[in-house]
Amino acid sequence: MTGRHAWAGVDLGTQSVRAVVTDGDGTVLGRGSAALTGIRDGERHEQDPESWWRAVVAALRLATDAAGRPEIAGIACCGTSGTVLLVEDVPGDPARPLTPGLMYDDARAVDEAARIAAAPAPAWAAAGLRPQRTWALPKALWLHERHRDRPRARLAHQVDLVTSRLIGSPAATDTSNALKTGADPVAGTWPSDDLARLGLPPALLPLLVRPGETLGHVGSDAAEATGLSAGARVVAGMTDGCAAQIAAGVLEPGRWSFVVGTTTVLKGVADELPVDPTGALYSHRSPDGRWWPGGASSAGAGLLTGEFGGPRADLEGRDVDAATYPLTGRGERFPFQSPDARAFTVGRVIDDADRYAAVLQGVVLAERLCLDHVSRIGLAVEGAVTLTGGATRSEHWIRLHADGLGREVRVPAEAEGAVGMAVLAAAGAEGLAETSKRMLGPARVYAPERPERFDELYARFVDEITARGWIAAAPGGIA
Repeated sequence: MTGRHAWAGVDLGTQSVRAVVTDGDGTVLGRGSAALTGIRDGERHEQDPESWWRAVVAALRLATDAAGRPEIAGIACCGTSGTVLLVEDVPGDPARPLTPGLMYDDARAVDEAARIAAAPAPAWAAAGLRPQRTWALPKALWLHERHRDRPRARLAHQVDLVTSRLIGSPAATDTSNALKTGADPVAGTWPSDDLARLGLPPALLPLLVRPGETLGHVGSDAAEATGLSAGARVVAGMTDGCAAQIAAGVLEPGRWSFVVGTTTVLKGVADELPVDPTGALYSHRSPDGRWWPGGASSAGAGLLTGEFGGPRADLEGRDVDAATYPLTGRGERFPFQSPDARAFTVGRVIDDADRYAAVLQGVVLAERLCLDHVSRIGLAVEGAVTLTGGATRSEHWIRLHADGLGREVRVPAEAEGAVGMAVLAAAGAEGLAETSKRMLGPARVYAPERPERFDELYARFVDEITARGWIAAAPGGIA
């Protein structure tokens, strides 16, 4: 099924839900989006799960209407990695929320994280995983301990609520979203005995399937609400970072991509499961059986929103001998782990334009630190780096990436996670790699012009991180 059918993809982000409908060659026929809001209070970050479904319905309705209501053969959804809640199946609703959605960066489960760290599952150590406080597993324990009186409760990820309502019955979860909930990425199963020992009963856990497998089919009620075709396949998706990786076409070993939004996600490809002694890097299992190593940094463009109200074209263009490590709050997850890390600036800034430039350059240098980290643990970093996310809206920032990273930067034509999910939905027997070649358009390529201009600043940037004790020693690969 290619050109005669259409495919849908949904991306549940932090601030909005985005939906696309494409044809079999990848042409976007329709788009839709709907806003999301949340509640932040210190280390807590929640969203109303019902708002996810309302936003998905609204975004899909806009996309399918814009596409002219074609016959849609399949849909896949991605969501923020590590966002979980408890739901129960009741008549008329296979995923009624019992709790708020605890978001990907919610860090309330301090005691639970300590318990996991003291007695981790052997399967995690074998896969190089070191569960962090913001991962889904500590939050799942936190939720269960406060809702033991609900015997029909089950754990769900953000996308599970949506897929359950699309098919009209409790949906299995994909191993990509379940990685941070404690699934064994090698076996593709739950280490049930170890999870039970930590306090998470097996009855609470959803069934596991690989990304790309069929979860069920769109029911008539969901079809009427969304504009999807009744009977369309609902395909198990992946996390938002993995979805963006598919859309970026980064599917070959040695290739890497950055998704630069509120925070920054690095994703790559390896034939063998890599192990990071620091525990900062973790790997998803791809639909084709390869490994997608990467990490989610708390650094990113969110600082622009906090300090300047968002991207400001009027402040672009200045080069300064300064860089800001762009954390919006306390703590960093990748390429190093430090709960006490805070934003800092090396170099001198005088006015808003200087501060703005220091943030842009700091994001790039934080990404360079990520690449140095993966190189240091033995992973290949070959050729161009692919860039997606909000950073690609600025030509100036893209060119800063090329110089700051010292390599070509590719910007895909359609780099949305929703597009990646449409590609995954369409893959089927043809396979993800071949489907992506057919459906993804050409990328814009930016070559570095003056890469040496950031070398000295980067060295000072790393020296400051080292002096603060966040990394033990300067990573290799610094020019």
